[in-house]
Amino acid sequence: MALDEKIYELRREKLKQIEALGQQVYPRKYEFTHTISQILAEYSDKTTEQLENPRVNVRVAGRIMAIRLMGKAGFAHLQQDGRRLQIYVKKDAVGEKGFELYKLLDLGDHIGVSGYLFRTRTGELSVHVEEITFLSKDLLPLPEKWHGLTDVELRYRQRYVDLVMNPEVREVFLKRSKLVQSLRRFMEAHGFVEVETPMMQPIAGGAVARPFVTHHNTLDMDLFLRIAPELYLKRLTVGGFDRVYEINRNFRNEGLGWRWNPEFTMLEFYQAYTDYRGVMDLTQQLIEQAAKDVTGGTKTKWGEDEIDWAGSNWRRMTMREAIIQYWPEDAGAKPQISEFSSYDGVEALVKRFNSAHAHVAYDPKEPAGKTIAALFEAAAEEHLIQPTIIYEFPTAVSPLSKQKADEPDWTERWEIFGGKMEIANGFSELNDPEDQRRRFEQQLQERERGDDEAHQMDEDYIRALSYGMPPAGGVGVGVDRLAMLLTDSHTIRDVILFPLLRPEKATIEDAADTEK
Repeated sequence: MALDEKIYELRREKLKQIEALGQQVYPRKYEFTHTISQILAEYSDKTTEQLENPRVNVRVAGRIMAIRLMGKAGFAHLQQDGRRLQIYVKKDAVGEKGFELYKLLDLGDHIGVSGYLFRTRTGELSVHVEEITFLSKDLLPLPEKWHGLTDVELRYRQRYVDLVMNPEVREVFLKRSKLVQSLRRFMEAHGFVEVETPMMQPIAGGAVARPFVTHHNTLDMDLFLRIAPELYLKRLTVGGFDRVYEINRNFRNEGLGWRWNPEFTMLEFYQAYTDYRGVMDLTQQLIEQAAKDVTGGTKTKWGEDEIDWAGSNWRRMTMREAIIQYWPEDAGAKPQISEFSSYDGVEALVKRFNSAHAHVAYDPKEPAGKTIAALFEAAAEEHLIQPTIIYEFPTAVSPLSKQKADEPDWTERWEIFGGKMEIANGFSELNDPEDQRRRFEQQLQERERGDDEAHQMDEDYIRALSYGMPPAGGVGVGVDRLAMLLTDSHTIRDVILFPLLRPEKATIEDAADTEK
């Protein structure tokens, strides 16, 4: 029998003994008067005399995180909401049965105690227990105190244990919650209406990504899990919602990585009667405010760097300017703007770059704009640690963005970068239905060439645009990535409570045995 199985059986026996003492082994509730946080907040600064006169009676519950027995007395620490409080249990105070119950308790058990507050000889605020109520048995052992739960994959798989043992993990998710609250407050303060759009869609649209496919039995039709809410939110803009937003879950059938999880969260919003610059300014304000709300200031640690989210620290440059700015010295002279305007010029840039730096794939059949975007990723992204707005993206990689009036190969689109990764994307929305149809047709050609992430045709969306969509700016902000930056978390799995993981080996082997 494995060690955990032995402990499991031993603790089940203790459950029977606890029940024999007259305790319910899984009671339905516990009537408490205080939380641990309330006790610490209200009484931590009280002296021994102030706690004695008048006596402060409390009923409080929590999980046992430390326990020791010393003859006819013992101490334990209860944990609740990440805070700990010491309790003192004496046989004379809790009685024979109460003390027998105390001796049957293990690390991880939940109990409720009633008694009064006092200070020990060392001055620690504690509860002098007069009654113990058993609430729940931890049948599996918690990780060893000093080493904790350190196996990274096990932490993600058993987040419930990770949260119990590692207070810093709890803090990350409390900050993530503050981030989402901040985003909502900001949007509502600026007149935006929160809505919900379908998560199962007949056409995977609003982004360039590979979708997950599911099937609806009654309608006998395939559906796609949402890759973005964009096209539905813009339908609402057509319908008269001039400022609309959604904090949405998206699903993209793509690889895993430190920045990618197949299921992720975004804030997406649309504002009528403005353009990409209007929503660019608004998003910068949104992120700066979020940093203040989550961390109390504008500066956050990011590994060995410090990111300053204050508005004065933000940089703005076009994609072409960024490539020129960060062109590697060993690749020769910096490019000229004119070199980006022809296939030959772009091909020459790629050859120069590849001769001295990381390889950028080049396919002469692909639009030049797609190659320029890849060149930007290779040359510039690794340098964008401080908040930076990169604007003017190629039309070839922006099927839903309005083109620049003077340069049709470029669009009024931007992305915000920080910590070497993209955290937001926005643009002037394309609202010409005929132009939109042409863009979709270009994307279909890309699909025929083997790009299964290219956008599909959406006839209903074109019909919606045909009813007249006002000029508008739209934005998507990656909530997970922003949470990473504001909590110094260097993998997306650290800011997602239950990230997608490969099946456990034991589970796979059990399934194979069952099939036999």
